[in-house]
Amino acid sequence: MTGSVVGLGVGIGLLLIWSGLTSSTHGDTAPAQRRSRLDELLARAGADGATSRGVLAVCAVCGVLGLLVALVVTATPTVALVAGAAAAYAPIAAVRGRARRVTEERAAAWPEAVDHLASAVRAGMSLPEALAGLGERGPEPLRPAFAAFARDYQVSGRFSECLDALKARLADPVGDRVVEALRLARDVGGGDLGRMLRTLSAFLRDDLRTRGELVARQAWTVNGARLAVSAPWIVLALMSLQRDAISQFGSGTGLVLLVGGAVACLLAYQLMLLIGRLPREPRVLR
Repeated sequence: MTGSVVGLGVGIGLLLIWSGLTSSTHGDTAPAQRRSRLDELLARAGADGATSRGVLAVCAVCGVLGLLVALVVTATPTVALVAGAAAAYAPIAAVRGRARRVTEERAAAWPEAVDHLASAVRAGMSLPEALAGLGERGPEPLRPAFAAFARDYQVSGRFSECLDALKARLADPVGDRVVEALRLARDVGGGDLGRMLRTLSAFLRDDLRTRGELVARQAWTVNGARLAVSAPWIVLALMSLQRDAISQFGSGTGLVLLVGGAVACLLAYQLMLLIGRLPREPRVLR
């Protein structure tokens, strides 16, 4: 039984790595809105050098390692399978957490960035210069994206294509609105661009203040749900140190109990997040 589980885990891991590295990519010339959800998540996390294939390969490696380590520690194949599945999801969870932090940091930085753009436009700077200036003097969370825009524009001189690349890096609805407003002003002219940017800055500050109050009020609910979900698995991890106790989960009934508990915890946690989730502005101008 143990050898079969190890062989199955290693085989699945090797298959995932092989499929991630060798599968053909369809639609490389497709627009940015056709990117996969994982690519979109990586963009929101600011992981410019990472690819979805690389993340899937890391998930496969972590899953196999987690399965083998749990099998050595517990000598119980059913527990090892659950541990391997949790380890395989760990990289995705890390990317999600980073994307959430980066999104919050960028949301807090956008009002200042829009103020910089409005001041630059009012001072008579060209739009490429105004955007490139944010790479040096803008808010810290947004500097890498605008610095990359400055490099792209310096190399190609194609404003529209550089704006498209900037939107893909930011992966943010506010960034989409700012970029399209600047594109429109560049193409057809816009005497009210400075006023529009100042109005947008005021609106963003009001929205950020309101959202901050709501997040602070629901933080205790989210933390309580996380504690409730993680408590049974902490107990299971402590039980795994005693092979006599953890061996009770080695049967088919134990596997059903573990899988059922994992599904119940996952559904309950997702339901709590769905009920308490604050609405997030969708990207309409991708």
